[in-house]
Amino acid sequence: MVEDIAAALAAHGLLLRGGFNFAGGEETPSGLSGAAARSVLLVGQAGAAPWPHFLRWREGRSQTIADPLDTWSREVIGAVAETFGARAASPSDTPYLPFQQWAMQAEGLKPSPLGILMHPQYGLWHAYRGALLFEDEIAFGETREVVHLCDACVDKPCLKSCPVDAYSADGFAHGTCLAHVRGHNGAPCRTGGCLDRNACPYGAAYRYPPEVQAFHMTAFAGL
Repeated sequence: MVEDIAAALAAHGLLLRGGFNFAGGEETPSGLSGAAARSVLLVGQAGAAPWPHFLRWREGRSQTIADPLDTWSREVIGAVAETFGARAASPSDTPYLPFQQWAMQAEGLKPSPLGILMHPQYGLWHAYRGALLFEDEIAFGETREVVHLCDACVDKPCLKSCPVDAYSADGFAHGTCLAHVRGHNGAPCRTGGCLDRNACPYGAAYRYPPEVQAFHMTAFAGL
């Protein structure tokens, strides 16, 4: 079944990003019928692979759709969930589900200084678009221990490239970043993406193209 799900997602440029069975007695979200889910498969992307599929989908729809990428993700992942008897969940669902914690458990990843999980192959150029919740357990192999690339990075260029020092040991200064991106001097960030994120040397082959980064920055800034 897992292989079939992976193939169905791959047709849209999406990936299965691992999964796990919930521990006995753990409070879990509900599955398709409303009973407690017993396993979860995470759905995401590496690089900008879904972008052409998303653009084709968007061509036939109103350009005023709010959160179009989220809408597309829900539609695609929802259809796959329906086919395989799962409940689809999105990172934007409320109450929010612990997607980052799930990802860390499923793939053995750790956060970078920017908060984005660092992947040993994709670097910072990956994302999670949804999850499939099943009411039965799935046979998973053991999660491999992965190298956390940030541990070997001495210079930390990801903390030295932002002109307003939005990222620091104190966390992310959301308001400072937002004001800069919206302001006169924020054009490089709006058109080419976060300078701190782009400064990371890892996973460069998966770096989002400028138009994809501009799309995300426009959404972030509410422009």
